[in-house]
Amino acid sequence: MVAVLIWGANFSFIKLGMASIPGLGFAGLRFTTATILLFLLLRWREGRVTWPTEGWGRLILLGLLGNTGYQILFMYGLTHTSVGNVALLVGTSPVMVAVLASITGLERLTAATRAGVALAFGGVLLVLSRSGLRLEMETLRGDAAVFLASLCWAGYTLLLRGVREPMSSLRVTAFTMLTGSPMLLLLGLPTLLQVHWDRVTPISWTGTAYATLLGLIVAYLMWNNGVRVVGSARTAVFGSGTPVAAMFLAWPILGERPASLQLIGAALIVSGVLLSRRRPGPGREITADEREEMQLEAAGPMTDR
Repeated sequence: MVAVLIWGANFSFIKLGMASIPGLGFAGLRFTTATILLFLLLRWREGRVTWPTEGWGRLILLGLLGNTGYQILFMYGLTHTSVGNVALLVGTSPVMVAVLASITGLERLTAATRAGVALAFGGVLLVLSRSGLRLEMETLRGDAAVFLASLCWAGYTLLLRGVREPMSSLRVTAFTMLTGSPMLLLLGLPTLLQVHWDRVTPISWTGTAYATLLGLIVAYLMWNNGVRVVGSARTAVFGSGTPVAAMFLAWPILGERPASLQLIGAALIVSGVLLSRRRPGPGREITADEREEMQLEAAGPMTDR
């Protein structure tokens, strides 16, 4: 729950950091710093750090999709829409994973998952209609970018299941961040060179430090520990509270008061995510598809943002 609160506030702190360090420059700085810290942590926790002999192509693809592609779209969206919209749209990722898994044949959509998809999709429509019939084009572009970012993260999650080499989740995250950060740093370098560092406000430094140290390091370690102790399926249920936490925390931090349609959309999206994650109750026989999905989840933890 602490990790959920950290990630919920992270959306607002990112926006504070971007006030002085714009867009991709902020992402490049944040991920480069986090990569260095993760490898120092990996060296301390697991000893010698060497590039894996197998599966390196998948690690590169994971880094480009889950970090480079996701962050480019996420940062653009966060600049052009509200924190509440961003958080709620990102919250649809678990449902997207279920849909993509069905399309690719990894698993079938159960009745509960189909109902969850419908609820979450209805919530997304309500979030996107927040501006009423006017549908402000600037906000809509931001919402669309965040939706595509969530699609990138869903693809990243599915590809992550195929990492067969016995690697800890910390090691996988460190290497995928290593492969995803250089492009972010390269794209953000022109912005970083133009930043007047003596004019960066304390609030922006606070946002940057929070988003790097807490958002990428501390919350990840708490999440990883939660997966290890109680399992990935149960931990994922807690994760569905992140968009709601983000929307309400943006109110005191940024003054973004949630609209009534956003509140209804939040309820629908979270209900859809929870329903899509529902497990068979007592007395009902588990199907082969459900058993396979549970075995995949039990195989090991998956990383989060």
